[in-house]
Amino acid sequence: MADQWANQPGTVDLHLDLDLGGPGGVRASLTDALREAVRSGRLAPGTRLPPSRSLATDLGVARNTVADAYGELVAEGWLTARQGSGTRVARRVTGPDGGRRGKRSAKPVRPPAPLGPFAPFHTSTSLYAGSPDLSAFPRTAWLAAARRALATAPNEMFGYGDPRGCQPLREALAEYLSRARGVRTTPEQLVVCSGFTQGLSLLSRVLRADGVRTLAMESYGLDVHRDLAVAGGLTSVPLTVDHHGADTTQLTTRRHHGAVLLTPAHQFPTGVPLHPDRRAAAVDWARSTGGLVLEDDYDGEFRYDRQPVGALQGLDPERVVYLGTASKSLAPALRLGWMALPGHLVERVVTAKQADERHPSVLDQLTLAEFITSGGYDRHLRAMRLRYRRRRDRLVAALAERVPSVRVSGIAAGLHVVLRLPPGTEQQALRSADWLSLAVQGLDSFRHPAVPRPEAGDGLVVGYGTPAEHAFTGALDTLCQVLEAVV
Repeated sequence: MADQWANQPGTVDLHLDLDLGGPGGVRASLTDALREAVRSGRLAPGTRLPPSRSLATDLGVARNTVADAYGELVAEGWLTARQGSGTRVARRVTGPDGGRRGKRSAKPVRPPAPLGPFAPFHTSTSLYAGSPDLSAFPRTAWLAAARRALATAPNEMFGYGDPRGCQPLREALAEYLSRARGVRTTPEQLVVCSGFTQGLSLLSRVLRADGVRTLAMESYGLDVHRDLAVAGGLTSVPLTVDHHGADTTQLTTRRHHGAVLLTPAHQFPTGVPLHPDRRAAAVDWARSTGGLVLEDDYDGEFRYDRQPVGALQGLDPERVVYLGTASKSLAPALRLGWMALPGHLVERVVTAKQADERHPSVLDQLTLAEFITSGGYDRHLRAMRLRYRRRRDRLVAALAERVPSVRVSGIAAGLHVVLRLPPGTEQQALRSADWLSLAVQGLDSFRHPAVPRPEAGDGLVVGYGTPAEHAFTGALDTLCQVLEAVV
């Protein structure tokens, strides 16, 4: 084996391992080495390769050998060659059947699973659910709020501070949540945390210390939430999800559960609200067993065709923990979330939080408090609600025109919809999306691992809030192309 380097001005530093004594000779060795560099990701899509003459000089081989290797890889689809642009790594190297060009893979290729609701995306266009339009972050209004907050904040605010969160934010949140979401709480019962994930992690540890062993969860949801519960010492057990949301009546036959995690305003990912009878059943179960309901109100501010569904917590503040976040309404990068806790949990949650290494920035807390009290938060939400509703309407209209056989559900609220597909077509749709560089999630990827077969059928979960405004039209067209190839 010989390590060879190409280092020419204007091109990449290219490391290739050539087996000059292998079968097929120098050309085959060079072709295999380049193909493997692309396949493994060492050569990223769009990377410009050295000119054949330069690479031949550095490797000590004939120029025709390099040219032939380039030509073969262009024919296979690994590289592209255009006059004036040189030879580059192809933007995509997988076919719609999921196999690799050149060397076929027996395993289907799917878009990478997210590490959480806000994982980075490596394809050209993303319709992943779980993220707002980050380009719409209110930079000017946020900066103005930050300046006002800094100008008026007392000196003691810049110390280590209250582990529950700064007082101005807790006061602003108590007023806002009561007014907008029907939450019954006080600043003393609110705890600010680094997003929903920290809140769930803290609650899992506190529940485990109280002797709770199992946490009931919706049969469709985020795997990161299941992982957090397990890390906290709890076992997650699924509740069936149907067109009325989670079947909370199942809790009455599983009285050993100590807590249940629900998304009652807008079930994730199916998009349905929890039926009133099931809301009542969850609270009745908690009252009769001493259990606890954890309410994930991840996008409760965004509703379009219905009256807002108030927080479940309002039915019984001593048996329901309300968890909210700024991740959808503003941006995940703020890492700001909050819990409205029953009085008997506040001290234990605060104690657990003091031992945690993650603490939200006091400056961001003060800015959010000012943003809320000045009315900027409400104005931003109204503007975004209108923007997202228009996107949703465009999505529904485009699908009705181009793929009318696809049924759209979960459209009344939130930032995503579910596209119902014919049985057995979900994986084909994912492969087609991967080929067109569209990041989208299959409904089955959200299924609880203890559920043996899909309850919700085949479908795609489409986050129409994710693309920037200028990219939405292209993303929508690509999505329609994917569906036209499948249904």
